[in-house]
Order: sequence, then structure tokens, then C-alpha cells
Amino acid sequence: MKRLLSSLTAAALLSIGNFSVADEAACPEILQHQVRKLRSQESVDFCERYQGKALLIVNTASSCGFTPQFKGLEALNQEYGPQGLAVIGFPSDDFKQEAKNEEETAKVCYVNYGVNFDMYATGPVRGDDAQPIFKQLAQAEGAPKWNFYKYLVNRNGEVVEGFSSMTTPEDAELRSAIESALAAQ
Repeated sequence: MKRLLSSLTAAALLSIGNFSVADEAACPEILQHQVRKLRSQESVDFCERYQGKALLIVNTASSCGFTPQFKGLEALNQEYGPQGLAVIGFPSDDFKQEAKNEEETAKVCYVNYGVNFDMYATGPVRGDDAQPIFKQLAQAEGAPKWNFYKYLVNRNGEVVEGFSSMTTPEDAELRSAIESALAAQ
């Protein structure tokens, strides 16, 4: 009985809220982040929101020649979202082409381009100050070389491939890779 109580106590101590060490072990490392939504105080637990989904992670900018890619990214979101793809955007001013405040960034995304996929707070995507998820992506596929660099992550949380800014959302190779990531279990 004493050993059972000790085990239960240990399990209770390892459990934090609704998230336990066992849950963390089941969640891929790439998803073990809490990230603030764009122009919001709300943070999203990536394990809760994206576990079991394929991800297309994109560093974005509001005033870049590639900014019109938002339309194509939203089209991918609409087409593949129901099949388990989550397109997620991270605005960054690393290349000096992001709006100076999140209100303007949000306007470009949501109003000008009709983005419905998840957008997160503006932050760095390169170097020592990069957001933790971008440090992981850089280890797997290299840091973004410019805005609208795309990383494909499969349903198991493995970084599959990186795509340059020149690869548009309509690109057949990107679409094929997304379909393969969605098909793999």
C-alpha cells in the first residue's frame, strides 16, 4: 500500500494542470511550445492544437515582394486543412520588411489577404534570438534565407523538407510533399 501511495504521489507531482510528463513524452519536440497569437495576449499550446497534424510553417512579412503568397497559403489551408494540414505563419522583421506594430501586421494578413490560418506574434526567425521553433527548424533544414521560407513537418513531428521563398504555394513539388506528409501515418 505504501508503494502504491508513493507511486500515486509521484504521478500527481509530475502532473501539472492537464499536462503531464507522459503527455510531453507523447508530444513531438517540435510542438512543445507555447506561442502568443498575433495581436493577442492569448497563447497557444502547440501540442494541444497541432498534435497529429502535418504543418506548413512559414516566416512571413507584410511588406515583401513575396507577401502576395498569403493568398496561396490560404488556398492551401482551405484545400488541405480538412485533411489535417495546419498552415501557420510567423511574422518576422529579420529581413526589415515587417510592419512596425502587430496591428498593421494583422491588417495585412487578415484584411488585405483574407488569412484564416493561424498567425503568431512577430519575432525573430534567425540567429541566437530566433524563436525556439525556428531554432529547431534551422537545425533540421537551415535557417530561413528570406521571408516566406516554408518548412513542412509531418504528422509525427518530423521536419520533412524546407522550401525557399521562390517556391510558391501553388508549386507542384510543394503540393506533392504536402500530400505525402498527409498520407503518412
